[in-house]
Amino acid sequence: MKNLVTGGAGFIGSNLIDKLLKLNQKVICLDDFSTGLKSRILNWSNNPLFEMIEHNITQSIDIKADRIWHLACPASPIYYQKNPIETAKINFLGTLNVLEIARKNKSKILFASSSEIYGDTNSKLQSESIFGNINPIGKRSCYGEGKRIAESLCYDYMRTHNLDIRVARLFNIYGPMMSDRDGRVISNFINQALHNTHISIYGDGSQTRSFCYVDDVVEGIIKLMDSNYKKPVNIGNPHEEYRILDLALLVKEKINSEVKIEYFPISEDDPKSRRPDISIANNFISWSPKISLNKGLEYTINYFKTN
Repeated sequence: MKNLVTGGAGFIGSNLIDKLLKLNQKVICLDDFSTGLKSRILNWSNNPLFEMIEHNITQSIDIKADRIWHLACPASPIYYQKNPIETAKINFLGTLNVLEIARKNKSKILFASSSEIYGDTNSKLQSESIFGNINPIGKRSCYGEGKRIAESLCYDYMRTHNLDIRVARLFNIYGPMMSDRDGRVISNFINQALHNTHISIYGDGSQTRSFCYVDDVVEGIIKLMDSNYKKPVNIGNPHEEYRILDLALLVKEKINSEVKIEYFPISEDDPKSRRPDISIANNFISWSPKISLNKGLEYTINYFKTN
């Protein structure tokens, strides 16, 4: 089995590659290192099953692979808002180019979408049947709307070219291989507590997120790829919904009880809650997350300390 992982030097991509190599599968990692890190893939440089291609996915390329895992796109707001036009191009042109690779080579393809496609809904639990509520002209829309058009493109290719498509909608992932400059809430809080600077909360901290450990996510997307289910599937942990303030207090407790919390104005279009309905994942791919936030935070904190 030959796998192509776009964005393979990214946080999720590197964890996925690690798992695929342990399953003795061949892996081609494609990344331009705009946000991915070469340090994440150094351990595999001498592995005969591993190949690295440095390439910007907005430019067309042809690579033969049995399976394509399309993860290439900056996922942290500080990165995708830094160059929103490039983010939009990655979501549309990058996905178009990957779908063309799949079409030419009859590859099975999994697209990593995001919970951002739901926007700020009135529902406390986001199911795949919700069409979403996104501000199309806001600062976050390059990512959220980008993921939506990429999903649309995937299903147009499935209907037009009979491609074998899988779509995973990922919810708030954390764990080892995160960068300390990642910009997402868990990496920010851990990094700030370890360096004894203030923990930054945007808004009053009452907004909630459901956090899913990366090993659970990798297991989920592999099960989805292996399945026959072709509609979008939420991959996240509905049992680990925390207020941002409570998450900050938990990190303080685990790392540095003396670190102070500072409050800043809330980010534009920041959703009030984010919690996945994973009934489809339970019923159709026999997946549910196993690692609690308490245990996952310990693993992640240890990773940050040693790196």
